[in-house]
Amino acid sequence: MIESEFSRVVDTREADGKHIKLSATEAECAALAKRFLIVRIDRLEAEVTLERSGNRFDAKGTLDADIVQSCAVSAEDLPVKVRETLSFRFVPEAQSHQPDEEVELDADDLDEVEFTGTSLDVGEAVAQSLALAIDPFAVGPEAERARQRAGLLGEGQAGPFAALAALKRDTKE
Repeated sequence: MIESEFSRVVDTREADGKHIKLSATEAECAALAKRFLIVRIDRLEAEVTLERSGNRFDAKGTLDADIVQSCAVSAEDLPVKVRETLSFRFVPEAQSHQPDEEVELDADDLDEVEFTGTSLDVGEAVAQSLALAIDPFAVGPEAERARQRAGLLGEGQAGPFAALAALKRDTKE
């Protein structure tokens, strides 16, 4: 298990009904930006409320972040505001799961974060939520110009509808 750059551990014995406000330091933001392969994280904050449900803990809250990532086409810096509703569940680590075992997941299983012992790492769960919110194909205002300089077709000039338009032009000629 890797050590989290944004670890905020909560003891399960004190977690029920706990409201947590998290704010990343400048160093934590820099480390997370490096991990997520983005230019930088200017701000990362979250509020999470934990509720016990048997041996599980439901976490609900909000994530607010200001990040800068690179345009997927031109590599220009793109400032992005991330505003996400958080909803995930901490579940005890599965004891019967084998590394090569095939596991079926349903929609409720997708936002589960495993924990061991009596520690929930709310910060790492928030960091993972931020990673999922980053658009890996974000494009900025210079993307079309970069495509043209590289001799690439624009979005309207490629794809199935462009092919149909070309067929239509060919049949009229």
